[in-house]
Amino acid sequence: MDLPVMPPVQPMLAKSVSGVPDPAKHDPHGLSFEPKWDGFRCILFKDGDEVELASRNTKPLTRYFPELVEAARDELPERCVLDGEIFVALGSRLEFEVLQERIHPAASRIKLLAEQTPASFVAFDLLALGEESYLDRPFAERRARLEEALAGLVARAGRCHLTRTSTDPAIAERWFHQFEGAGLDGVVAKPMSAPYSPNTRTMLKIKHERTADVVLAGYREHKTSTPERPLIGSLLLGLYEAGELQHVGVSASFTTSRRAELWQELQPLVCPIEEHPWGRWQEFLVANPGRQPGTQSRWSQGKDLSFTPLRPERVIEVKYDAMEGRRFRHTAHFKRWRTDRDPQSCGYEQLEQPVKYDLADVLEG
Repeated sequence: MDLPVMPPVQPMLAKSVSGVPDPAKHDPHGLSFEPKWDGFRCILFKDGDEVELASRNTKPLTRYFPELVEAARDELPERCVLDGEIFVALGSRLEFEVLQERIHPAASRIKLLAEQTPASFVAFDLLALGEESYLDRPFAERRARLEEALAGLVARAGRCHLTRTSTDPAIAERWFHQFEGAGLDGVVAKPMSAPYSPNTRTMLKIKHERTADVVLAGYREHKTSTPERPLIGSLLLGLYEAGELQHVGVSASFTTSRRAELWQELQPLVCPIEEHPWGRWQEFLVANPGRQPGTQSRWSQGKDLSFTPLRPERVIEVKYDAMEGRRFRHTAHFKRWRTDRDPQSCGYEQLEQPVKYDLADVLEG
């Protein structure tokens, strides 16, 4: 493979905003709005019959989606690098959980799933075409060239698609509400004059709920847990800041059967506290300003706050209502595993930062 843009490439990222943004406030040339797909982010590299699919954290996805490799050979330009999303649709909805099942170690299982729950690829940005790199071109130019290059996809009705776009905020607002019924995740806005900036939060995303991708760092057992039937009570969550894993809160509210399943599932990750990023906090026996796990606060005197440390190798998407300082204000709700995320990429910068407002003004209003 010999392309103007070669792997590995980290995709351009987005930061959360509240509501569809005003284009004039973000780019003198406006914003381009598009649906936010709920799948695996994927950079697709094609050089003739050679096709490589790379995940958000640059890990190879090619072997898991043989049907997309064939589709790319048949439907996409001879030499190109595209940013897009892999998704699985059942009926009229996207199904992320079904997509996750496609990541399987057995070749026979991969072949079967490719036939039973085939995936599709939707392109939404152009990194290279033919002999040219488009990384430094503004999005308006990249989009126009992408539309030209993929003009035949609609007529072919294959597995590769081109996402729709609009520069009208009113249309974006309508998409935000309508497309949720099809399993989409919201709306993305891209500055028309911005170049493609790998691993930089250049885009804006508007989602239907506050979510965060957090690192699973440990667990506490449920109060009804017994040696004969161990149960998970809560999961301890972390986010990285300046290279260190910070405690951001907990997730709980599982059914009894799920608590038992989680306990079994997480045992391979158990590690000694001395080998854990939070091992240095075991010396604290009283309340401390950082509210670190395993330590007391004025609300928890007398409670057993010990926890079982886990190697920080798995990522969870959780729902939360608001932040209080550096932690979730309330218990976060488990949404799904994020097997496509690198734990080290889960930092505080992904969180929506509410505009500060004086409480006195609220009371006076």
